[in-house]
Amino acid sequence: MNIKKDIRFRVYIAFTCICLFGCAIIFKAAMIQVKEGPKLRAMAREMHTRFDTLIAERGNIYTEEGALLSSSIPEFDVHVDFSVIDSATFRKNIDTLALCMSRLTMDKTQDQYKEEFVRAYEEGSKYYPLARRKFKYFEYEALRKFPIFNRGKALGGFIADAKEKRENPYGMRAFRTIGVFRDKNMSGLEATYNRVLIGENGRRVVQKSTGNVWVPIEGSEVEPQNGKDIVTTLDINVQEVAEYALRSILEKYECLYGTCIVMETKTGKIRTLVNLGRQPNGTYWEDFNYAMIPTEPGSTFKLATLLSLLNDKLINVDQNVDAEGGTVHFGNRTMHDSHLGLGVMPIWKAYAESSNTAMAKLANSNYANNPKKFIDHLHQFRLDTFTGIDLLGERRTVITRPGTASWSNSTLPWMGTGYGIQISPLHTCMLYNAVANGGKMMKPYLVSSIREYGKEVRRIEPVVLTTVGDAGVIAQAQKCTRAVVTEGTAKGIESPYYTMCGKTGTAQVADKGISYGDGVYQGSFVGYLPAENPQYTICVVIRTKPHSRAYYGGAIAAPVFRMVADKIFSENIGAWGGPLDSLARFSTGVVPAKSATARNYNVLFNAIRKKLPMPDEDVNKIMQVSVDSTNRIVVAPKSMYRNLVPDVKGMSLRDAVYMLETFGMHVNVKGKGKVAEQSITPGTTVTKGQVITIQLS
Repeated sequence: MNIKKDIRFRVYIAFTCICLFGCAIIFKAAMIQVKEGPKLRAMAREMHTRFDTLIAERGNIYTEEGALLSSSIPEFDVHVDFSVIDSATFRKNIDTLALCMSRLTMDKTQDQYKEEFVRAYEEGSKYYPLARRKFKYFEYEALRKFPIFNRGKALGGFIADAKEKRENPYGMRAFRTIGVFRDKNMSGLEATYNRVLIGENGRRVVQKSTGNVWVPIEGSEVEPQNGKDIVTTLDINVQEVAEYALRSILEKYECLYGTCIVMETKTGKIRTLVNLGRQPNGTYWEDFNYAMIPTEPGSTFKLATLLSLLNDKLINVDQNVDAEGGTVHFGNRTMHDSHLGLGVMPIWKAYAESSNTAMAKLANSNYANNPKKFIDHLHQFRLDTFTGIDLLGERRTVITRPGTASWSNSTLPWMGTGYGIQISPLHTCMLYNAVANGGKMMKPYLVSSIREYGKEVRRIEPVVLTTVGDAGVIAQAQKCTRAVVTEGTAKGIESPYYTMCGKTGTAQVADKGISYGDGVYQGSFVGYLPAENPQYTICVVIRTKPHSRAYYGGAIAAPVFRMVADKIFSENIGAWGGPLDSLARFSTGVVPAKSATARNYNVLFNAIRKKLPMPDEDVNKIMQVSVDSTNRIVVAPKSMYRNLVPDVKGMSLRDAVYMLETFGMHVNVKGKGKVAEQSITPGTTVTKGQVITIQLS
């Protein structure tokens, strides 16, 4: 009996434990269902569905003439998963695949590719890098159609990872201005207009399917909004000439850096912006925006002094000033002219000869008792504020002010000649452009419009920032800047075909660890053309190496100005009047037979062409001269057809490659020099991705 009770008791205990355990399971299941269920269900869905980001295309950067300056080009890293390719398919197609790869990449033979692929297949490689380089889009399209690869990822092992590469077709040209876009590393216009260019990414839901393949769910897509395009004010042709001209001087004298700015007078558009710095290996590269870095300007600043005096009606440029032989004492300091012996002369003559002593005396005698009045004029000329250009990275100018620890009784005369003050080359360019523009100072800008899918959505209009003087003041300032070229420090720079005004500047440098005793100079020339009806202002600033044999602005900066001015003039023949006004009809393409026969026209044109930076071979490739049925001479561009292979013989390598790649061709280059031969006959129909070999002389 006791044994039965003991057994019954144990059964009750076991049954109770089982019931409690069952209740615990039910309770836990309920808790999971109610409390943790949503989270676990989401985790389950994530194992079978996910959100994919659809990357928006970044906008392009163009010139007003339609030249592409920066664009996003897709590139592909391609790998092969040999483990998913069945042996029968591999054996049947390996020879053809190796041949196709050899023809596409042209870096290995068919046998080499076959040996490489067989080894990778035998090792069962699952992520084998194909050709170990990035493929362009047309190459990627070709790869997808190759044997084995055309079976896709699941059966052919073809794995492609797309990446966008930001590319500037013109290489270094305007590189610092256009800028770079590499994730968070941005500069130039790419950085300033990033929000416009970047667009807005889209997304879609994809679901895992058989074979571990992710398939988009229909209707889940949110389409990306592609970035807008920006249209710059840059003239890429003038940019090229300015870059060449500046580099030639920098290399000749081993200068530290240089910048060249071309501004359209009436609008403030920056048509050219070149910045070249010397690299450790002696070459030059667009490494920094020197146009926006404040430095002591030297004599080009004398225009600000002149304008201040004229605005206050303290002088007339026909009045005399005594340079005292080129040596004047101010307090315990002595100022010297670069060339001694100057005496009494008109103020315009002193400006033309760049007399430090004359300009310093004028500034000191008129503003010594009220220097704030002079500083206020510098504020009026916006020399103490940012220029407002649409580029990031502009630095603040430095102007010594009365009452500060840096001010002394010699500060004002030295400031009047461009020392004790730091402004950027762009500030200097704006000031001279204001004089050229009848007193109106224009805001400099680099982007003229924003487009979306080819349609203009915003236009940037010119902005007048301030005026630097009335008509009388500007007329006197223009007289002084004209005299610099006709009989002053820049005499001899002027072209026989157009007129110009300007000012040379030479300043000893003391900044960034450099002292005046180190013999580093900054040579400048800033001016505008043509003198009668200014259209463009050009500013050139060059910093020399220590103790350079050439450092005067007239010797190193003025030649760059002249070469750039010649290029601008060559693009505007007949549009400015003057000595070549009779050739205005040439710019429209037609010259009546009354004024010139075919023979004497060509003689005239060839004579002029020799004076301009227009190589004969380049002109002949882009222009043709003929006589029409009415005996009129017709000058017209040569025709080029988009679907035909162009004739690039005689072109430079850069121009030939750019033109051929524009047509969608892949260029293989042999040799050095200019193009002597091309493997595909000009006029042949272009095939996208076609390989063309050019032989250089």
